[in-house]
Amino acid sequence: MHVIVLGAGLLGVTSAYYLRQLGHDVTVVDRQATPAAETSFANGGQISVSHAEPWANPGAPLKLLQWLGKEDAPLLFRLRADMRQWLWGLSFLRECTPARTRRNIEQIVRLGTYSRALLQQLRSDKGIQYDQRAQGILHFYTTQKEFDGALAPAEQMRALGCERRVISADEAVRIEPALAHIRPQLAGATYTAEDESGDANRFARELVALARADGVKFLMSHTVTALREAGGRIDHVEATDSEGRFQRIRGDAVVLAMGSLSPIHAAPLGIRLPIYPAKGYSVTLPVKDASKAYQVSLTDDEYKLVFSRYTSATGDRMRIAGTAELNGYDRDLNRVRCEAIVRRVEELFPGAGDTAQAQFWTGLRPATPSNVPLIGRTRLANLFLNTGHGTLGWTHACGSGKSIAHIVSGLAPEVDFAFAGA
Repeated sequence: MHVIVLGAGLLGVTSAYYLRQLGHDVTVVDRQATPAAETSFANGGQISVSHAEPWANPGAPLKLLQWLGKEDAPLLFRLRADMRQWLWGLSFLRECTPARTRRNIEQIVRLGTYSRALLQQLRSDKGIQYDQRAQGILHFYTTQKEFDGALAPAEQMRALGCERRVISADEAVRIEPALAHIRPQLAGATYTAEDESGDANRFARELVALARADGVKFLMSHTVTALREAGGRIDHVEATDSEGRFQRIRGDAVVLAMGSLSPIHAAPLGIRLPIYPAKGYSVTLPVKDASKAYQVSLTDDEYKLVFSRYTSATGDRMRIAGTAELNGYDRDLNRVRCEAIVRRVEELFPGAGDTAQAQFWTGLRPATPSNVPLIGRTRLANLFLNTGHGTLGWTHACGSGKSIAHIVSGLAPEVDFAFAGA
């Protein structure tokens, strides 16, 4: 078949790669000039099966009330006259029950474990390099309440095969000595040795090179304007190129992997996707003092921040990302939120990074209320979904890409997951 993949972010690129591995002709369409230039550009870098507890959990409603109106809150719900935002928010609250949280963790862990194994296999088979580190991920807690709240989810994850060990503050410092500065504040930690980190943007660009060499066609700087239906199928995709020329792109199947833009293109087809953009932030700092900088990828659950380290011939960098702002499709850089991240980095690792050379970035994550992505079929016979991954697009990229390639090909996916349309 000829398969059109809409979107050249992590999910689109992995979809295209695995579709080509199954013998399909593949064309990828993206509005940017280069791949992975939006949500995948400067994310937190974690391949984190252990980060499976969704935002929607029993403790979330009270936290949201406490954070309401705080400009530097980890999760900022900026209320708008936007029906989609309100409907998404109500669905989010419905997902906050203990039963739904347990179910969602199960889905997220299964897909994450499968995806991480595929990434490792791809790295082994192809020698792909992306500033990767296989040193695990350490979640640390600076309040007893946050630490206590992590114990039950960690236990469920272990039962599902994700070895997220509960460890003491002293053991956390042994694993990551850079935490010694805040040892008096540490209430405890968890550690998942199998988790990893790496530069998602570099990975995507490397995978595009492999896919191109294998015959995948990339139509970059092409803006999708509409998906046209005829007879219960997508007849063609309409787009404009970099010079504004109109094009019709036809294929046997279409994979919608456009992140936060996915619901905009699905809605005219009568397909309502429960996805809302959650604006995330990141800061990239050159390492100023390597002896003070962390080596292990970290998660600061209280502040909703993740920390990765990229060391390569191009330099030694600290990437800190997180927080979420639900404010529609606004992409303005909020300096208050950026400065709050830098301030937290300096509290934890004073002098480690060169804050004078901080590079700030913001991107829109395609969030579902449950944090479970939408992968699978739609009511249209040849339209498929690979979208809605929220903060876990990097973690779930390879597993989602291979799964949708199987579904498009009429094959059973290799992972037990609640696929759309199944």
